[in-house]
Amino acid sequence: MDNELPKYRLNCTLTFGDIYGQIIVWLIVIFLSLATTLALWSSTRQVYAFLTVGIILVLSLPFLLFSFVTTLLNHIEFEAIDEEEKVRQLSLN
Repeated sequence: MDNELPKYRLNCTLTFGDIYGQIIVWLIVIFLSLATTLALWSSTRQVYAFLTVGIILVLSLPFLLFSFVTTLLNHIEFEAIDEEEKVRQLSLN
């Protein structure tokens, strides 16, 4: 019976170098928000300093998550396994 579904192999080609630039940008955002906090820090503006850090982090997290997820999805490949490879895999098991 030839009703078998085709088999696929999942390959992830993501390396650290693919997300290295995103991590650097994220670190720059963190340090800039901390610098802003220190610039606003005084006895009368402590609330503004904390709100600034919170707003920067809350607004930048979705962009960071989106860039990581799209980078990961762009490096996932599905390859069809041909008959010879199926036989080879079955013989290894």
